[in-house]
Amino acid sequence: MSDTLADFAREPFEAGGTTHDIYRSGSGPAVIVISEIPGITPHVAGFARKVVERGMTAVMPHLFGTPGRDMTVPYAASSLARVCISSEFNKLATNKSGPVVSWLRALARAEHERCGGPGVGAVGMCFTGGFALGMMVDDSVVAPVLSQPSVPFPFGAKRCAALGISDEELRRVKERVAGGTSVLGLRFSDDPMSRHDRFETLRRELGDGFIGVELDSSKGNAHGHPKAAHSVLTEHLDDREGTPTRQALDQVLSFFTDRLQPTA
Repeated sequence: MSDTLADFAREPFEAGGTTHDIYRSGSGPAVIVISEIPGITPHVAGFARKVVERGMTAVMPHLFGTPGRDMTVPYAASSLARVCISSEFNKLATNKSGPVVSWLRALARAEHERCGGPGVGAVGMCFTGGFALGMMVDDSVVAPVLSQPSVPFPFGAKRCAALGISDEELRRVKERVAGGTSVLGLRFSDDPMSRHDRFETLRRELGDGFIGVELDSSKGNAHGHPKAAHSVLTEHLDDREGTPTRQALDQVLSFFTDRLQPTA
């Protein structure tokens, strides 16, 4: 294990014939932290530690990449190439969530049983951003967060707006929203990988049940967000008090605590 993750316990989790290691830290209700490409970077682990500081259990599944390794462009490209040919991920489409989401739902159920509370939280990022929406089909997921959801990759208008779940899954998500479960989404306004069209679909389908947070990254924006700003909670997080990304981070953490620790 990388020293970057020395404060996390590692163990395997099997479901449906598929096994992945998970990295766990903390106590209290669980939040499934699903890393972006290329994998569990130090920034992703840093976000998980903030979850732990709020009195919850952070659970990071190792789905791809090398746990603890720093983000670099070549590493990200290599990790993405491997994911795209993996049978677990390559069935992701405009209207299908893929086998990996079924595994994540099983993990959520297991963590709910293990950690207690009213349910579990889940946050997906970039490539995995929409996974939290697909996980919401299971009743155990009560606090789903979609950070810069980028799959299906935005090639063509239909894919830009697609949610990456089936019509049947969407019906179940809408039932959950009607029952009081909210979905939180984050993106930078000019992010070409996580398009505004997808958030418009979420607003149309989920109404007030979707809380969309879009941070200004347009040219000359007042906060100095770069044109390439993408990773709201990790690589492009400015953690200084009062910055838009810090406010977004605090909103995510409060979203989890309000729903997983209602009496705290």
